[in-house]
Amino acid sequence: MKHWTEGFDDGDDDEPLVRPYTITGGRTTPERDDLTLITLVTAISAVSSETGRGLRGMQPEHRTILALCRRPLAVAEVASALNLPVSVTKILIGDLIETGQLRARPPLAFAQTGGFPGMAILEAVRDGLRNL
Repeated sequence: MKHWTEGFDDGDDDEPLVRPYTITGGRTTPERDDLTLITLVTAISAVSSETGRGLRGMQPEHRTILALCRRPLAVAEVASALNLPVSVTKILIGDLIETGQLRARPPLAFAQTGGFPGMAILEAVRDGLRNL
């Protein structure tokens, strides 16, 4: 009879041990539809205890997102850094936006033009995602 830990490498810290649905509390789709791969997210430095859940009530991934987003990062970059699917990352980012600990905005080029990005930008994003 095999033990459930057989086949696991104890020295491999890169593999997540918790399934994504556990990290998100069972949610499988993001509640927000305004988070795209190129949406920039930034941590809000002064978080009020009234708006935030506090660091103790967060998943470790929430804390990691806040640490990563001390400078603006795209949603795709956050997902890559966490080594999680984008859909899971969007759920976690949505949690932090809801509690007032994270701010989301479209990229400057998109916001300044007031329209959709050109084909060159879309192709660059596509190529970048393929390289992940």
